[in-house]
Amino acid sequence: MFIPVATVFVITWLAYFFSLRLFRRIGLIDSPGRYGLSRPPIPYPTGIVAILVFIFSFLFFFRIGIKESGLILAVTIIGIVSFVDDLSPLPAWIRLTMQIGTGFLVFATGSQIYTITNPFGGVIPLDTVNFSFGPLGPLPLLSGIFTIGWLLFTINALNWLDGVSGQVSIVSTIGFVLLGCLALLRNGEPEIALMAFTLAAIAGAGAFFDFPPSKMLIGDTGSMFFGLMLGLLGIYHGGKVATVFLALGLPLIDAIIVTLRRISSGHSPLRGGEDHLHHRLKKKGWSPRLIVFVTAFIGLVFGSAALFVDTKEKVMLGMVLFVLVLGLRKL
Repeated sequence: MFIPVATVFVITWLAYFFSLRLFRRIGLIDSPGRYGLSRPPIPYPTGIVAILVFIFSFLFFFRIGIKESGLILAVTIIGIVSFVDDLSPLPAWIRLTMQIGTGFLVFATGSQIYTITNPFGGVIPLDTVNFSFGPLGPLPLLSGIFTIGWLLFTINALNWLDGVSGQVSIVSTIGFVLLGCLALLRNGEPEIALMAFTLAAIAGAGAFFDFPPSKMLIGDTGSMFFGLMLGLLGIYHGGKVATVFLALGLPLIDAIIVTLRRISSGHSPLRGGEDHLHHRLKKKGWSPRLIVFVTAFIGLVFGSAALFVDTKEKVMLGMVLFVLVLGLRKL
């Protein structure tokens, strides 16, 4: 497994290295003046490189069936729409429709979760009510609602985290590594582990270029792709949602808080703003590097702990993490 993952890392690093020159040559650069920044323009949105490397790697390493075809199609859709949106912003309803569509696509083609572990004992079934969907047969209704809602959550949480360059790449790398370790060492799922470690290699190679001071920006194209894949790996083979939640706890909990605050103030949760934790920390004088280090450290600590505790203890860790995020927002 080491050789294919290392190969993907090298290929991704080289792809980013050469794409930076290509993006500049064809005019794919950001507009820092629009956001009050004084730095020179840098290549943007380079997240399309991560998507292309993943698709080719996936086609090479894995057997392609209906489930895998649905995944590739979903990644392609989210890549195209996000890339267009990065270049010329699309209405929020188009982005939301795309996210719901990709979530339904991966669910309908087989990426489903049938139960959720109850922290107080037993499981909560999600396959008690089915609905018919043509040739794909009966699909579990509650599972579909949970799957699509979960993917919308992770996609947007990672996208909102992109306010500080490098955060998405490094947090995603940590999340993928932890999920790979869980799949390989505890669940005996080598294929899932290979996918997770491959994604970690792709995200990690990108971190070399977008860690502050960044040489590129992955844009919504990269952040939504990583959000989709982290969420998707969290529901594969019985579900690892709690582990993903703890590994990505800081951005996920911050997304919940910001969403509730926007709704309570009468604003759309989909509108842009500077009310996320990293915005607040920047206003307090924190450097981008410090913000990235703190976010990564919290994700590493809580995500690693999730590998060794049961569901009830994961709930307790989640409560501790919630209080920690609230404390950081109050600084």
